[in-house]
Amino acid sequence: MRRLLGSLMLVSGCATTGIYINSLRKRSEIHSFNQAELRTPEFFQRVLAQQKTIPQLEEWPELTIPSRSDQIVKLQSDIEFDILVIGGGATGCGVALDAATRGLNTAMVDKFDFSSGTSSKSTKLIHGGVRYLQKAILGLDYEQYKLVREALQERANLLRIAPHLAYPLPIMLPIYTFWQIPYFWAGIKCYDMVAGKEVLQKSYFVSRSKALEMFPMLNKQKLRGAIIYYDGQHNDARMNIALAITAAQNGATIANHVNVKSLLKNGKGKVCGAHVCDRFSKKEWDIHAKVVINATGPFTDSIRVMSESNATPICQPSAGIHVVLPSYYSPKHMGLLDPNSSDGRVIFFLPWEGKTIAGTTDSPIALTHTPQPSESSIQFILSEIRNYLDPGLTIRRGDVQAAWSGIRPLVSDPSSKNTQSISRNHVIEVDKHGLITIAGGKWTTYRSMAEEAVSRAVSEGGLQTTSSSNTLGMFLNGGEQYHPLLFVRLIQDFGLEHETAWHLARCYGDKAAEVARLASFTGKKHPLVGRKLAEDFPYIEAEVLYALKEYACTVTDVVARRLSLAFLNVQAAEVAVPRIAEIMGERLGWSWSEREAQVSEAIEYLDSMGNKVRHEIRSSFPEKFNDEELVNLKKKFLEFDKDHDGQISVLDMRKVLENLQQRVTEQELRELIAEVDTNRNQTIEFEEFVQLIASLKAGTVTDSRFGALIQQQDLRRKDYSNLSHTIPVEKSGGGV
Repeated sequence: MRRLLGSLMLVSGCATTGIYINSLRKRSEIHSFNQAELRTPEFFQRVLAQQKTIPQLEEWPELTIPSRSDQIVKLQSDIEFDILVIGGGATGCGVALDAATRGLNTAMVDKFDFSSGTSSKSTKLIHGGVRYLQKAILGLDYEQYKLVREALQERANLLRIAPHLAYPLPIMLPIYTFWQIPYFWAGIKCYDMVAGKEVLQKSYFVSRSKALEMFPMLNKQKLRGAIIYYDGQHNDARMNIALAITAAQNGATIANHVNVKSLLKNGKGKVCGAHVCDRFSKKEWDIHAKVVINATGPFTDSIRVMSESNATPICQPSAGIHVVLPSYYSPKHMGLLDPNSSDGRVIFFLPWEGKTIAGTTDSPIALTHTPQPSESSIQFILSEIRNYLDPGLTIRRGDVQAAWSGIRPLVSDPSSKNTQSISRNHVIEVDKHGLITIAGGKWTTYRSMAEEAVSRAVSEGGLQTTSSSNTLGMFLNGGEQYHPLLFVRLIQDFGLEHETAWHLARCYGDKAAEVARLASFTGKKHPLVGRKLAEDFPYIEAEVLYALKEYACTVTDVVARRLSLAFLNVQAAEVAVPRIAEIMGERLGWSWSEREAQVSEAIEYLDSMGNKVRHEIRSSFPEKFNDEELVNLKKKFLEFDKDHDGQISVLDMRKVLENLQQRVTEQELRELIAEVDTNRNQTIEFEEFVQLIASLKAGTVTDSRFGALIQQQDLRRKDYSNLSHTIPVEKSGGGV
């Protein structure tokens, strides 16, 4: 019974915008909305549309914050800050914003980029904490109950203060046995009661036919129906960047890529600052502060031991593994939850940024700055989702377009080995040297955690504030004048493509026009402006220039955090990296060697997002060909290697395409080479050629332009060999 009740509580959820509905109903600004409307994310947009008008072009605000170089100069001054925050994730940026808005002189540094760690590698949900509710009920734990209530309130607040980045998402729980219906129904209704007025639309049951209508990919065998509940979803990296920028707008002195090498202590042994190093200039200096707050997520203990060498660890790292699949794996506005995977973990299956995210959490992992998903983890997720999708839908390994692993900062007993029993509740610790550490928690509760941490710092440090915390309801950068129809204004005023305009509005909010102003002409009748960085994606070159205003310093900062391309398709990201480096290099004055170093660093990051696993899989295939097959492959290779120098160059490819009467640009030729060039020497060698063929045969790569060229060569000479027929080149966006 406990297990059934536990499963039932795991699937609980609630809506996120009741605060809008209740307030608007009181003012009689909305009248009649039917139940179907209340169940859709579009309803949330309609509510917002009634609250404000679309700003005119001249009314759109520009981003005005100090440059990174100005911030570094201030950090290097003799100023004693009230608070120094170490860590630029969601919690650290939240602390910096809360402190700055209270009138405290605040500094914040991060070793890498804002949101470079856990905060950009979440499940992309703003959820209320169904596991906490499970523990509250089963263990009669009032603290866990309060945590759930807090999470629900914070979720509603986050959707209010960043409407361009956060939105409600309905999630389906499919039910395959009749006895599960009352159990799951009861659990979700308990959650509805806890949610109270924050419920937009109470959870509801749908019949088998309705469930299949809403989620056509669902496995229909023995399906009895489904329960729908709501959670929030957001662009986590962009949300973190918005937090950092809002902190800077409110006077916080912040800098990314500044590493804390040690903590400073005064004559009484109290922590009074940090010795830091700029990772670019290599210059080192001291930052003095009355209070230091450690908000470094899973690396919390590494800072704590700087203060107290024998500090007992309080964080236990746990991995969340996610894979990205093409959009056709899920409906555009409906997620799916599997509460009973084969090993007891919860698996989410969610639409996000035009793709589908599938993933799970709570796997023990070693602490590292560059966690990488293993092939076994990827295969586990694919195996699990096969259980609840239609058997006729082939789940192909080659459809995985990106994969990442994020380390969760779970607060735990150091002796505990079972990560599934660990709470994501947070703790605030003040050690004997005065270092304040805030650890644990989750994205949804970052604001309340920050408020509590700053209040503790004010108390411990005797700091003088001008006001109490006022971040509740404070709009984040881009949100204040956001309107759901801003994208229309972008299309009309600038001539942007519809998809690009929608992306800019949802990514930058009321700052989207400033990005559009930087866009260059395309030379086409449509769209007039907005040169794209990658085919089939809405990202444009102007965003690279704007990213420099948002403190982006490296190509990786842009491709991973300012844009989300690395999280959506690593192959597309790899193609875009050289152009991003070129744009940044021209603006920042990089030498050619620096540009090459930036590209190499970005490619190394992409390896951690699934590329490395792909290369490892490919390298294992050549040994599976016999001698006769290898001879045939060598003949095919020589058809492309026109000068017979043992490698296929850009010049070779141009000759092949001319024979096929195809005209492509130099850039397109290089992209074609890069698709197969695993060792990245700008040519395709025989081993790489063999690896591609093997990957195509095995289905680990399902969309290859080079594979399509091989087919065209075969058709041209009417060679219908068995090898050609086994190369699938279905359009699916490429795989890793």
